[in-house]
Amino acid sequence: MKLTDLRGILQYIPQFREKTFVISIDGAIVTNENFGNILMDIAVLRSLNIRLVLVHGASAQIKALADQEGVDPSNLDGSGITDEATLKLALTAANRLTHEILEGLSANDLRAASTNAIIAHPLGIIHGADHLLTGKVERVDTELCQKLLDNGIIPILPPLGFDGDGKTYRVNSDGVALAVAEALKAVKLMFITTQDGILVGDRVIRQMPVADLESVLAMQKDEVHPAMLSKAIYAAAACKAGVPRVHVINGAVEEGLLAEVFTNEGVGTLIYGNEFQQIRRALKKDVRSILNLTKPSVVTEEMVKRTRASVEKQLGDYYIFEIDKNPVACIALHTFPEEQKAELACLYVSPAHENQGIGRKLIQFVENKARDSGFDALLTLSTQAFTYFQSKGGFVEGTPDDLPPARREKYDQSGRNSKVLIKKLKQPAPAAPSAA
Repeated sequence: MKLTDLRGILQYIPQFREKTFVISIDGAIVTNENFGNILMDIAVLRSLNIRLVLVHGASAQIKALADQEGVDPSNLDGSGITDEATLKLALTAANRLTHEILEGLSANDLRAASTNAIIAHPLGIIHGADHLLTGKVERVDTELCQKLLDNGIIPILPPLGFDGDGKTYRVNSDGVALAVAEALKAVKLMFITTQDGILVGDRVIRQMPVADLESVLAMQKDEVHPAMLSKAIYAAAACKAGVPRVHVINGAVEEGLLAEVFTNEGVGTLIYGNEFQQIRRALKKDVRSILNLTKPSVVTEEMVKRTRASVEKQLGDYYIFEIDKNPVACIALHTFPEEQKAELACLYVSPAHENQGIGRKLIQFVENKARDSGFDALLTLSTQAFTYFQSKGGFVEGTPDDLPPARREKYDQSGRNSKVLIKKLKQPAPAAPSAA
């Protein structure tokens, strides 16, 4: 993402202004060389009046301290058993990391405060094992967090919880992030990790509805990367609890946080609880999006180059498929009334939204438009995607003679030698039965 392209950022600001993001940062990322860039990204988000809460883990630091002091490494998982020695390491590691985060935020002129906003109780006995000083989030002191946010202060929450007697418990940072996001009605929960996203087998999930993620966890749990299993579980839980969007990104990617928030493609995994999508007629403000969307196909000569002027001239023929008010695909329907034919053109779906059935929805949309307008046939031209139109859209190969004269002239002038595909929209009337 080019940060100089302010127009790309500005379109998102109205929907995020004064909304709350919960950002959960793995301990290993706090000490990563890219953490300084993440803090600058956080400063950008704050400058746009986005309310931020930071949660951080400490497992990497706890393990490093355990190696130095010879503590049993089997007790170091965020939901594992916490004895007195492990809790001591957790306190040391968490306090160090909180201090580093406070220093970094101060360097970016951001006000922040470490809090004791997590009220916890003992996790208890699980499968016969007493988890001792491992805790579970009981509730979040939302009043404290909201007061800080109202005063422009970023609350920082370490992986520690406190009970009414002042006892400290080690808690899972992913669980803290979930509880805080739910309590503060955050619009985004963002996990910043050491991986590129939620991995299932060798594949990074780019976008997935929560129902599909729950299916993966039920049927393919063993295929989820071990380091990402907790993120996947808590991402699903967050969406079920009402958090609209959960993101999992790699904190080592420069500008990754801003790219995930301010671009349609993102850089990691997006899990969503609900999806507002629609197909609508393109407006003048969409011309730039249409040109940007189709640019990769123009470069590969899969699609003919269109100028801003040509799109604006036929703007009434273009339609946009948008998700959460963001254009992710486009299509055009050019009509030739005299010949009772219509042309499907400019079909493109952004790579981040491929394999979600969007292309088929757009084909069906313009087909229905053409049919409702009384056209006899729907045409489309393709140099590389003709098999897609045949298998997904039901088109069959025609010839240039099937094109209306005005379209045939442009076809001949282009020299692209595209395949002409056609789909009949009106079935011939059945022959009258012969007399017996």
